[in-house]
Amino acid sequence: MKTLALFNNKGGVGKTTLTYHLAHMLQRLGYRVLAVDLDPQANLTSSFLDDGDLAELWGEPEDALAGSAYPRRLPGTGIMSGDTGTVAAAIEPLLDQTGDVRFFDPAQIRAKLSLVPGDLELSRFEDKLSDAWPRCFTGSDKGALRVSTAFHRIIQDAGERATADIALIDVGPNLGAINRSALLAADCVLMPLAADLYSLRGLRNLGPSLRDWRRAWQDTVIPRAPKDMRLPAGTMEPIGYVIMQPVMRLSRPVRAYEPWLRRIPEVYATSVLGEPFDPEAGGDYHIATMPNYQSLMPLAHDARKPMFDLRAGDGALGATQAYVDKCYQDFRRLAKAVAARLEL
Repeated sequence: MKTLALFNNKGGVGKTTLTYHLAHMLQRLGYRVLAVDLDPQANLTSSFLDDGDLAELWGEPEDALAGSAYPRRLPGTGIMSGDTGTVAAAIEPLLDQTGDVRFFDPAQIRAKLSLVPGDLELSRFEDKLSDAWPRCFTGSDKGALRVSTAFHRIIQDAGERATADIALIDVGPNLGAINRSALLAADCVLMPLAADLYSLRGLRNLGPSLRDWRRAWQDTVIPRAPKDMRLPAGTMEPIGYVIMQPVMRLSRPVRAYEPWLRRIPEVYATSVLGEPFDPEAGGDYHIATMPNYQSLMPLAHDARKPMFDLRAGDGALGATQAYVDKCYQDFRRLAKAVAARLEL
């Protein structure tokens, strides 16, 4: 199973939307996909699950959904098995110092598509991870290593249960301890970007942090760790970036975005890859540019389905349906390109 984190420490670029739609499209291409929500905001989880599923999953009281359009289901009739739990529930024994991680079945969204659900309670793990990180460097502190590799082990176990080909990991927009641990579990990293100054600044912060984390883990922690512990390789290999939601005019970014679009390849090469940028040779960093599907988002939210699955019954009529078809083709090309870079 390949693990791919979608990461940008600048929020608001459409990272979770990209993860959600990429998971659905890879499933349509025949891959067995595991979506993993390691963002304490749990937005990816709320994209996949309705209020009834969430109330059941998060243990809300029976009357929590009184009058809701998504009433609580009878036990065993939803998409969760009796042994489905969130990431927060999985790491609770580590937080309480009562044991190691607990493993749960992922939620079965549909055939070949599963979810490791998130929870706002995950934010409690930040301090624990911060404390464990420096103690990993001795190599002898198994407790610190178990904490730092908790996400890796949760993802691997869920991937085995789902027989997944790929795990897509959604993380929050920051460089904190939760994201460091999440990135350690990733073979590769895909970066959604906006064509603006903030994304360039984000790349300049993100790239050196990735390289520092990789170097510390591979050069210091792994060589000193007990040989009987299964640790993540911590490769975090950048496979490229996707430009998200530029304002479009005549199918081309407006003039205000062009300077940022021209600068992104150089900043990506120097800050993320840590190598000189050759403008003559260029670089195969840019995977795709995804248009702004703002008109489809409200319909998809109400229908609780991907934008490219909208039908006339969901309100996608006339020209809107043509836009749905274009959305489908755009995400299909993106999913194929990502699969090729991951060598799936």
